[in-house]
Amino acid sequence: MKITVLKTPGGNLFPATDEDAESLTKFKTGEYYEIDIKLTRNPAFLRKAMVFFKFCFDHWNGDNVYEFCSHAEQVERFRKDLTILAGFYVQTPRLDGTLRTEAESLSFASMTEDRFQECYFALTKAAMKHVFKTADDLTYNKLIGFF
Repeated sequence: MKITVLKTPGGNLFPATDEDAESLTKFKTGEYYEIDIKLTRNPAFLRKAMVFFKFCFDHWNGDNVYEFCSHAEQVERFRKDLTILAGFYVQTPRLDGTLRTEAESLSFASMTEDRFQECYFALTKAAMKHVFKTADDLTYNKLIGFF
């Protein structure tokens, strides 16, 4: 079970969301539990990155390209494609000798905070080049807000 907690100045750990608080009700009071603590990526910056992906996807509107996918699959594929265009990918050889290109994982376990910031900057450049090349002034001004 994963529960996100927030450390307060007094040293206590509190559930970060209502869902996390509800999950804690499954534990018995007075019992000992072992936990594995991992530092998560800056949540505000991560939210900003996810909003950026949504903004880019909404502007791009690739329904004709990914027409046989669900909306969630379209967004995920778009995120991966933009990450590849930003230069954050891994290539592996296939049995037929061709290369398979996979987007790097943006998860905290796979990418440090510094690398994520570098990736985010590259994503904004790739979006400007490939997604917003014909954007109007209003859209361009909204895009600048992500820098």
